[in-house]
Order: sequence, then structure tokens, then C-alpha cells
Amino acid sequence: MRLRNWIAVVVSVVLLIAAGAIGVLVNRSALRAADTVHRADTQALAVNNTTLSGQMQLVTAGELKELASTTTFRLGKGNAADRRALDRFVAKTNVLKYGAAITDLRGTVLNATRSTGLPSVGDPGYTRMREELARARPGFSSVMLVDGVAIEAVAIPLVRNGAPVAVLVGFMELAKTPLQGYVATLSDSAHLTEVIDSGGRIGYSSDGSKIGTMIDPAVTAAARHAAGPTFVQFTSGKTPTIAIVVPGMPGGWSYVRSQSLASFEGAVHSKSQTLNVTLLAMLLIGVIGITLLGYRTQIQRRRSDERFQALFQHAPDMVSVLDPTGRIAFASPSAASLLNVPSGSMQGTSVFDIIHPDDRERIQAAFAALLGERDGVKRMQSRVFNADGTYRWFEITASNKLHNRALAGIVINARDVSENRAFQERLTHEALHDALTGLPNRRRMQDALDSTLSSDAVAVLFVDLDGFKPVNDMHGHEAGDELLRQVADRLSACVRAEDVLARVGGDEFVVLMPGILDQADADAMSARVCAAIETPFQVYGSEVTIGASVGVHLAAPKEDSDLVLRAADHAMYAVKKAGGGRRARLEPEPVRVGRHRAAD
Repeated sequence: MRLRNWIAVVVSVVLLIAAGAIGVLVNRSALRAADTVHRADTQALAVNNTTLSGQMQLVTAGELKELASTTTFRLGKGNAADRRALDRFVAKTNVLKYGAAITDLRGTVLNATRSTGLPSVGDPGYTRMREELARARPGFSSVMLVDGVAIEAVAIPLVRNGAPVAVLVGFMELAKTPLQGYVATLSDSAHLTEVIDSGGRIGYSSDGSKIGTMIDPAVTAAARHAAGPTFVQFTSGKTPTIAIVVPGMPGGWSYVRSQSLASFEGAVHSKSQTLNVTLLAMLLIGVIGITLLGYRTQIQRRRSDERFQALFQHAPDMVSVLDPTGRIAFASPSAASLLNVPSGSMQGTSVFDIIHPDDRERIQAAFAALLGERDGVKRMQSRVFNADGTYRWFEITASNKLHNRALAGIVINARDVSENRAFQERLTHEALHDALTGLPNRRRMQDALDSTLSSDAVAVLFVDLDGFKPVNDMHGHEAGDELLRQVADRLSACVRAEDVLARVGGDEFVVLMPGILDQADADAMSARVCAAIETPFQVYGSEVTIGASVGVHLAAPKEDSDLVLRAADHAMYAVKKAGGGRRARLEPEPVRVGRHRAAD
């Protein structure tokens, strides 16, 4: 009897050791998988934010390029006209409000909007900026401190006859920039978001008090030497900390997102340690026998379920399992909170019912294709219905796990990307439209012209305002801007719904009229444009009268768009040379370049 008891005890201990060893291995494997997914998600978010931050930096260089392209600088030391142009630019810009300057190629200031408060010529923060300028790229400085104020400089070369002759520099107070505003929106009690220069000084931070201070040397070293996104661990004070560092922003800047190691690892590691202690305890009480072993197995299973539910309850993503017809067999608790629906109400419903109607056919086609791909993965974006009556954009990853007995369905991971998508769409719109009038800019007009000429004829009207410069000189830059906005409104009322109206220069506009083959139709539009412009304007209480010179070119399909625009431009200059739009219409034979003169 005792031998049998000892045999039972030995068997129980062996079973417990085997079960414990398997449990430890499974727990470690699950922990590694969870860490991998968590790090991948963190890296993807950091790379996306880095891209957005870099684009916002490039916008500042774009403002300087626009100033350089629309202004002829004299480049004399202290030149009054150059100073006025710089003052107008600083008054207008939303980013480079701190100041602007023109320097020679050695960095000596020729002109500036302020006499004090700018970094000295020898400030080491200029080093990286000058290196970028030497490579014929926009230059971005490191953080420079002037009287306790953190400043960044952005510069582009001023080119004459194909060679740089001076440098146009804009300065921004980092704490008051749109990029700092964006980084501040990423503020969270669990982590800190920062953008650092190549020397490790903080330029932008979700904690504004850290701007201008130095980041941990370990992060600086990672930013300098890493070829791509990398994780680095260090000690902040006495707190073990982990950071994701993403280099590659203009001027050697890098994106950093850091948090305590404990909060990063979170509940996964804590529960893993708890499970290991539990397994050791089970080994110590193995002599109790098979009965208690079964009891402990049930407890372990229940704890695993609780851990699984706890992880999904607080996950930022939606996780669902669909059957082959698209009905929801399982939805994580986070899905209900993200879509503002009662918990458990999504089970049994079709996932296609919550997809936006415009996206539904595309998503159904992707779902059908995925059913035939074992272990296939599809990534897509779609609008998903929210119970508050709106649709939000989600990035969806669908995996075919129908062959997996534990899942037996299509596993869906969805992340809300509405804010990032809206930000990207806003950047795209700003890149293709004129900031002053809201009209398409030259780039957008060129794309429309290329697209139309690929299959259709188009009439091109090149419009230049007569008498605009005197209005600008007499009434001021703000009055000139207001006049351009009113001109844009009147021209918008003249054109057809299918026409494209764009502002392509200071006081130059282009009208594209697809499908127009008749010279008389183009002439009629030209007359409407001139009549609309010649009607007096009311600008800040003053009556202003201007005119318009309109050049017309009828382009056949497949013509070269650059030659078409050049022909319309030549026609406009011919009209202006003849005395402007009003005088040209009074002459018996107006000057115009048509289809038969496209070579001009």
C-alpha cells in the first residue's frame, strides 16, 4: 500500500513537472510573440509619426522656396527693399515668425528682420544646416539657444545664373511651431514624445518644459548610429526606461518615444511571472496527487482566460474572428468601446453591415480572395460605422486561420487611423492648392492639363492682371492679397463646372476648358474673364479698378503640356504688349495664339 502511494506520488510529481515544464515553455513562447507584436506596433506608430513630423519640417522650407521664387532680392547689405520683403514674409508665415535673414555664403548677415535675438554666425547649431546646403538641399539647423529661447533655422540657397550667391534663412521659436503643437497632442501619462537634433538636444516635446534640454546620451548615440528604427534601454533617474528611436528626419533630426520599461512591458510580463510562480508552487504540492493536479489545472485554465480577457479589454486595437460568411464569431471588448456599441452586441452580425457602402464591394472582394488563400494576409483601409452616426477610418489586417482549430475563422486586427488619415489628406490638399486663394496651384493645374491632353482637346487661357502692382504699392500687401482673393472669386463664378481654374503665380491665373475646339467659345470665355476683372473692386473701403490680359491657346489631344502652357503664356504677353486686355479688345484683330500657332 505504501509502495502504491509512493508510486502515485512519484507519478503525480512527474506529471506536474512535465506539465510545469510545458507551461513555462508555452508561456515564454506567448510572451515572445506578444513582445514581438507590441514592438512592431510601437515601431509602426513611431515611423508614421516620424514621417508626419518630417513633412511638417519640409513645409517650412517650402515657404522659403515660395518667397525666393516670387521675390527678386537685391542682396545688398541692409537693402531696404530686401528688408521690407523679409518683414512681409515674417508677418505672413505661420511658422517662421521669429525672424528671417539673408546671409552671404560665409554666413555673414546682409539683412534681417531683427537686429538682436538671432544666433551668432559661429553658433555650432548652423553646422548641419550648412552641410545640407552644400549638398544642394534645404538646410535645417540643430537647436540653438538665444537668451534661453530654443530656436531652429531653416535655409535655402538664393541662386543667380545657376550658382548660389546668398542664403535665405528663416527662424522659428520651437515652442510656438505647428510641429510642437502636433507633438503636444501626443501627450500621454504613460510615455514621452520628443524630436531631437543630431546632437541630442530636444527641439519638440510633449512636455514643453524639456524643449532645449539634452536627452539621455544613450538615445543620442542610437539616433546617430542606427540605420533605421531601433529600441534603446537606459536609466532615467532611477527608472529603467525604453525608447523607440527613428532617425532620418531632415537636418539629422530624430523622433523619440520613451516610457518606463515597466509600463512598456505592462501586464504581459507581470502575468508571466505570476504564472511561473504558480507552476513552482504546483511542483511543491505535487504529492497531493492527481486529484489536486486536476483542480490546479482548472484554476490555471481560468486564470489564463482571465489574462486573455484582460489583455483584450485594454488593447487599443479591435480583434475579431469571422466565419466564412463574414459573420462575427468573436469580438474583443475593445471593439465595443471603439464603436460605441453595447458589449457583446456584435456577435452574430455581418461585418459588412458596418462597412461604409462605398467601401463594401472592395472589402467583400478582398474577403472572398482571402478565403482561398491558406495563411493568406490582406491589409487594407476602410471606413467603419460608429454608433454615434459617423464613420471612422480603420487600418485592417485580415489573416486566414480557417485551418487553425483554435480559431477556425478569419482573424481581423483593426486600428483607428482617422486622425492620421485626416492629417495626411490635409497635407496633400495644402501641397496642391494655393494658400491665399484656395485655388489649385501650378502643380495641380499641370496634372489636370496632362490628364486632359491624354484623351481630349483643351482650351488654355493664361490670365495676367493689368495694374495689380500699383494697387499693391499704393494700398499695401494686405490689400493686394484681398484683391487676389476677390479676383479668384469672380473667376470661379465665370468658369464652367468642368473647367479648372488655378493660380500659377503672383497675379497670374490659368483656366483649362476641356473639350473646347471652337475659337469662338474660348473668345467668349476670355471676354467674360476680362469683363469680370474690369468691374471695380471694393478693397478695404477703397474702389480699385484693374484689367486683365488673356492669352488663349487651343490644344489638340496628345500635345505637350509644357508647349501648350508656353504658347498660352506667349499669347498673353502679346496681348499685354499691345496695351493690355482692354485695349486689345478695341483693336480690329486681337493678338492671340491658337491651335494653328502652337509652335509659337
